[in-house]
Formats: sequence, structure tokens, C-alpha cells
Amino acid sequence: MILRLDFTVLTSCLPKDFLPKLKRHMLPRILSELHCEEATDCTDSQHALNDISPCSVLFHNNRLYSHKIMRINYTTYDVRRSQDVINPSTSHFNVMVLASSSNDDDTTSDHPFRYARVLGVYHVNIVYVASGMSNYQPQRLEFLWVRWYRTMDTIHSGWDTRKLDRVQFASMTDDDAFGFIDPSDVLRSCHVVPAFARGRLHDDGKGLSRCAQDSSDWVAYYVNRSVLNGHIK
Repeated sequence: MILRLDFTVLTSCLPKDFLPKLKRHMLPRILSELHCEEATDCTDSQHALNDISPCSVLFHNNRLYSHKIMRINYTTYDVRRSQDVINPSTSHFNVMVLASSSNDDDTTSDHPFRYARVLGVYHVNIVYVASGMSNYQPQRLEFLWVRWYRTMDTIHSGWDTRKLDRVQFASMTDDDAFGFIDPSDVLRSCHVVPAFARGRLHDDGKGLSRCAQDSSDWVAYYVNRSVLNGHIK
């Protein structure tokens, strides 16, 4: 089921920087789509990206569309096709991406992956109105609204130390606490488990934001690994 939402109604319940960040996220993607359609060199587009205002990105009918789930197809280690299902309203809401594909760079770690909790699955119809646009036909683009985990470097982890990677949510006041992901950049869902010994972040069970769903946050988490057919993944 697809739920149609009006930005004028959502403004009161979304973070104040939601729309500006979304436009900055969408700008390089819509330029890439348009240049690919015209079979032109995308290098020039990237070079001029900083000269284009995000205000040139408009949302058709001032709406976005919410989806209940997202399916991720991937290849297993025995070269079979499998699928993960992401549903923000259940416990299956964590995803992983390559750190290099993230627009919100985590400069505090050189970890190859980034992990995020999916808060919403959406699509919008983008109209690009900057100079050079040959038509004003809306382009459908999907995106995930996420809350980023941040890797903790207080302990050594990974294969050599035989310890799980440890993460925690970025502070709610950080500019990069929330972000957007192109669904095509998602590698797989991931199993993030609480570090129960560290306890909960809010002892009274009261969070700061309904959007962030932080009332049940733990102080730290482990990125779990599993054993499949004798191989560690």
C-alpha cells in the first residue's frame, strides 16, 4: 500500500532540516538521471554541481509517497538469489551500505561500512527547474529516511580481534544524525543487537523525538555476524 502525504501537513511533525537535506540529496541524483537520458557526460554535471541551488529541485504537487516495505535482492555465498524485507514498523529496519556511497560522511572512522535504522521508505516525483532543463516532466526517485549508527572506536573490533563491531546512534543534536539513502546503495539488511550490559540510554523510557523513535535506545549495539554452512559472514 502507498500512502500519499502532503508536505504542507508534514512540516509540523518532521525535523526542520528535512526538506533542505532531502533537496540536497536529490539534486545529484536527478542530474544523473537527466544526463543519462540525454547520454551526456556526467563528469561535467558533477563539476557544476556546487553551482546549482537545491531550490531548483521541486516536488510535484508538493507530495511524497510512503511505502510500508522495501525488498532487497542479493546474491548469497553459494551464488543463489535471496531477498531481505525492510519494514520500519517492525524489528527488521536496519540496513548497511558502503561507507563510500554515503552522502553523510562519517569522518570519525575508516570502517568500510555504515549502518542505519530505516525510519521511512518513500518516493517523490521530482521536477528540476534549473537552466539547461529541456522539459519539466516529473522524475520518480525513491529514498530511505534513516537514522545513522556511528562506529565506536573505544575498542578494537573485527576479524583480527575476534570481536563484533560496536556502534551507537549519533547524538540527536548532530547535523548528520539523520540522512537519506538511495535504495540502490543498500547492500543488505543487517542484524544489530543491543549491548545489554551497557543499559538503555533513557532510563525513564522517554525519548526526545517520535520521529527518531529513540525512547527505546540502548547505549551501544553490536553488529552481529552469523555462521552459514561453515562460513562466517
